Amino acid sequence: MKITITRWKDVAGWKWDVPDDEVCGICRAPFDACCPNCTIPGDDCSLIWGECSHVFHMHCLLKWLESDSSNQQCPMDRRPWVTAK
Repeated sequence: MKITITRWKDVAGWKWDVPDDEVCGICRAPFDACCPNCTIPGDDCSLIWGECSHVFHMHCLLKWLESDSSNQQCPMDRRPWVTAK
């Protein structure tokens, strides 16, 4: 028996490796959505993990750390922010 494929439609999906009910602690948007500054979720609006195990949209955290009131601390537990490796 010989089969000839005449058409192929590939479909894919992706998901961040975080629990479904988790949201960004700064903007409160789900991680599968993008931050308020972006229009498309994905690599351009990536997530950033701290050594304290908290996760944020990268743009939200960078904006937070640039503010004077942040004192370069995690917004959730106020420990000094250190990006996880």
